This record gives sequence, C-alpha cells and structure tokens, in this order.
Amino acid sequence: MPSRTKKFRGYRTHGRGKKSGRGAGIIGGHGKAGYGKTGKIGMLKYEPDYYGRHGFKRPQCMVEANRTINVGELSEQIERFVSMGFAKKEGDVYSVDLTEAGIDKLLGTGNIEVAVNVTVAEVSEKAREKVAAAGGSIVE
Repeated sequence: MPSRTKKFRGYRTHGRGKKSGRGAGIIGGHGKAGYGKTGKIGMLKYEPDYYGRHGFKRPQCMVEANRTINVGELSEQIERFVSMGFAKKEGDVYSVDLTEAGIDKLLGTGNIEVAVNVTVAEVSEKAREKVAAAGGSIVE
C-alpha cells in the first residue's frame, strides 16, 4: 500500500487545505506556543512564574572577572615573561610579578619544575604547594 505522502504527490496541500499543512499549523504551534491562551490553565498550574523577570542581574560595570593563570602555564611561559620584563632570572630562580602582568590569581593545574618566586594578589592552596615543592615561594 502506498504511503500517504506518495498518494498525494501532485496535490499542493496533500488534502489538508491551505493553512493546516504548514509547519505546526493544525496543532497550534510547537513547544509552549499558546501558553497565554489555550494552554493557560496548564501554565498557571505547572509554571506560574512563566511570565516576567525573576532574580537579580548585577550590572556589567560592577562585575570584575579575575584574570588567572595555572602553574603549568606559568612554567611553559616563564621565558616569555622574562622577555616582556615581568620576570627576572637570578641564578636558577625566577622572580615573576604576575600583578604587574595583569594576572590576579595563580591556580594549581599542571606541573612546575623550576624554582619561581611569584608575586600575585591571590593564590590557590594547590598552586602554593606545587610552587613550594619546586623550591619557590609566593608573595601576596
């Protein structure tokens, strides 16, 4: 037996009239369409907060995102910091001023093998442990 679509090939509306064959015309729309009219009872019962704004959004001028760097990234880019003037090498120990470089916090992902004395505003406990284990120190 042929499919319904095959049966109506050549007939513009497939037997549905003009509007009901377009998109979700005959069912009243997709998803939550009609929540203010036909679906009003369901909306009032199950989603009473459907309309309106809820909560508080801080103004973007007040939001400050911390600029962070991981210990592993610091280890990889230590020579770049030296060339940019944010770090100095004294013997086997590097001295890095991350605050001057515009970085707010040092995080502990990755490994570090070189001894580094870091000046930074904030530091995670994991980063503090890894820098100390490599022979460096943190100055806040």
